Amino acid sequence: MARNLLAAFLVFVALVVQVTILNRLPVMVVPDLVLLVVIALAVIRGPLDGAVIGFFAGLAIDILPPAGDVLGQYTLVMCVVGFVAGKLGEHVPLVAGVLCAVLAPAFTVAVGGLVTDDGVGWTYIRTVWPWVALCNLVAAPVVLWAVRRLHRERGRQPVLVPSWRRI
Repeated sequence: MARNLLAAFLVFVALVVQVTILNRLPVMVVPDLVLLVVIALAVIRGPLDGAVIGFFAGLAIDILPPAGDVLGQYTLVMCVVGFVAGKLGEHVPLVAGVLCAVLAPAFTVAVGGLVTDDGVGWTYIRTVWPWVALCNLVAAPVVLWAVRRLHRERGRQPVLVPSWRRI
């Protein structure tokens, strides 16, 4: 229960920081902090938890104002990225985090191009994706380290009755 609350809190904080600070910076491209937190949580917790966390984080992004995109676009992207990061994270956690952080913006643009018809094409991918991927690449190890540090398991004390179902 505490792990789920911590994951929800981390995603909430990432959403708030993304919307209030990072998106208002006077630079052209910023890292996607919510995506990086979802990737980090998926690498730590596994594919199923990563997909669920990604689903709810993507849904929060979709309904967060200004909601100008199609509802469910980021939900799909975050769910798939969370699952893939969790699956790859079982074997090579840092490589999974970095690979998903670099390829997820291209997947977001591809899904956006399929869902909406607002001129998203190869020129957009060629000009914007490398910069977003570079920002995510620089920020991914830091976010992965911070989330892993906050999410580590505390020392478990042995208990007489490990579950209420055994009573």
